[in-house]
Amino acid sequence: MNREDLEERLELCTIRLKQIPDENNIKEPFADFFRREADFLLYVLRLYERLKKEDMKSLQAEELSKINGRLYNELLPGNYEKCYGNPEYACAVLGDDYGKLFSALYAELRGVIVYAYEDRLWDLTVSLELFLECYVAFEDEEIPAAKILRHIIYSYNYDYCGEFCDYRLSEILDPDLDFARNIIMNSDLNDLRYLYSYGEYISENEMGVAKFLNSMTQDEIDKMASTYTEGYRLGFIATNKDIKKKKTVNIRYSVGFERMVRSAVKQFEAMGLKSVIYRAASHRMNSRGTKVGYFGATPNPQYDFDHKNDEALFLDERMVTRKLSAQHEGFEARKELANAHGGPAVIEVFGEKPFVPKVKKAALCLTKEQQALRVKYDTESAKLTNRYIIGEERSFTIIAYPIPEIGENFEEIFKETVKINSLDYKKYQKIQQVIIDALDKGEKAVVKGCGNNKTELVINLHKLNNPEKETNFENCVADVNIPVGEVFTSPVLKGTQGTLHVSKVYLNGLCYKDLTIKLEDGMITDYTCSNSDNEEENKKLIKENILYHHETLPIGEFAIGTNTTAYSAAKKYGIEDKFPILIAEKMGPHFAFGDTCYSWEEDIVTYNPDGKAIIARENECSANRKTDLSKAYFNCHTDVTIPYDELGCIYVVTHTGEKIYIIDNSKFVLPGTEELNIPLYDKV
Repeated sequence: MNREDLEERLELCTIRLKQIPDENNIKEPFADFFRREADFLLYVLRLYERLKKEDMKSLQAEELSKINGRLYNELLPGNYEKCYGNPEYACAVLGDDYGKLFSALYAELRGVIVYAYEDRLWDLTVSLELFLECYVAFEDEEIPAAKILRHIIYSYNYDYCGEFCDYRLSEILDPDLDFARNIIMNSDLNDLRYLYSYGEYISENEMGVAKFLNSMTQDEIDKMASTYTEGYRLGFIATNKDIKKKKTVNIRYSVGFERMVRSAVKQFEAMGLKSVIYRAASHRMNSRGTKVGYFGATPNPQYDFDHKNDEALFLDERMVTRKLSAQHEGFEARKELANAHGGPAVIEVFGEKPFVPKVKKAALCLTKEQQALRVKYDTESAKLTNRYIIGEERSFTIIAYPIPEIGENFEEIFKETVKINSLDYKKYQKIQQVIIDALDKGEKAVVKGCGNNKTELVINLHKLNNPEKETNFENCVADVNIPVGEVFTSPVLKGTQGTLHVSKVYLNGLCYKDLTIKLEDGMITDYTCSNSDNEEENKKLIKENILYHHETLPIGEFAIGTNTTAYSAAKKYGIEDKFPILIAEKMGPHFAFGDTCYSWEEDIVTYNPDGKAIIARENECSANRKTDLSKAYFNCHTDVTIPYDELGCIYVVTHTGEKIYIIDNSKFVLPGTEELNIPLYDKV
């Protein structure tokens, strides 16, 4: 449909919306929802008109802040209790059946903020039409059955699935969609008003990061960017992939880092790569996949948590088939763009206040059948993606920096993080080779906790047929995973067993207390935590957010982190609970559940710096790729780290029964690794 026709449809929607505040067609308690939502949508439409006229640049920072507040204040913790986005409030006011539906509708309609700022006229129009269709359904004297509202939402997602998927793939692959890149490259970054150009929630974190980066010299900024872009380039070299085949790189970052990203864009261009920058998809597998809150902070992580399963309203076999078909058609239409895409380069942030989610009965949840469908969709979608964005040819890199919320030492911690990210990889490479040489002598590794840590694991290692030319462990330095500091392998599942326990760990933004996972033959057999007094809620939390609805997962990785400098910094500033997994995994042994580090790339031979081929690239699950892909991959990989102070020992057992200790009494004990103890104890 051409723009003129869409503008006419939008005008009709606007006229109808303006009538709603003065009407009494809807019975209470539903009238309140429609009035409040109509008021919000009309505000966004007025903002949309201002944005089209480009008069926002003339506004003062105070006015821009007020606009941002008007868009997001309702979601802030202090206001969320009486917000329809809160399923508990919606159900209390509207009843359980209607409350869940209207809360999900509320969350879907939040997307209009993005569409207004990006001038996505079609998306804006169909969102308003969805709201009005629901309004019309409630205009009659008889309150419609909840199933009618559910049908409207289902039809919306199903009917427009093709358009949603089509645009989403363009966002991921096409550098001509340059909304964010234009802000980065063309704004006056010394004028912090530019932060409001995205339409994202802007907090003191975004302001603080941007202000701090503006205090740095250009040389310092360029070096930060170089650590990041060189990590990406070296990732291709380390895995014997040809970066010259690629034309695009996906930059993912948070608002406030524009100075660093501007430098990175230029450095990637010097490598022949154009930058693709898009908003991240929602936790929800809705047909659209758009979420307000990727570039900027989330106003309230509980809101995101409450709505991560909104797809329960429409997820069925028919929808999964439709989505996969649309994705296939979209990829087929973009073969060349997909083939030339090199993969993501990610800048993570850390330092947010720890978030322990409240599991709400009012929030939508997936049935067992829907959980199986989600797993099916994830598997098939990954296969499609790997077919067009060829897994054997792409790479990635990821780096992390703190935000002001980490505390009063933010600037000092930021500078310390820059140092950690820039550690001498050659020194670590040499020390880690000593560890690998010892590990390769073992048939199995044993990991035990100390004190209150109940970990006791046996890790079965692959057999080396030619130890002179083969190794089980990768010597991981600062390329795809920045900073330096780990050796890792893919264990043999059979014979890998025991208990993993961590007193407290943060995974994907969620805190788990006393996380305990039990393994038999490398597969999870039981799990729990002490987040709640309700054991059922504890298991549900883990199944949804670590197992991702799978009944079980294999252990995909066993690694030993060596970055004791990062660990020491965490202790010094009291931020052990705030480091992201990217850094935390280098601060002790860690175990990943799900796919191996080599998923989709098992048959590509890679080598350590000493020239030995890394042969531990698959396990009994991923070996199924040769006969049944659906049994090979799980499309998740979650690292759980035991901190050094909870670690008793790590040793390997040789074929003769000899024990070779890597760590004992929380210290590295192999000759040649003593230097790793200095940051831990200030003495060898």
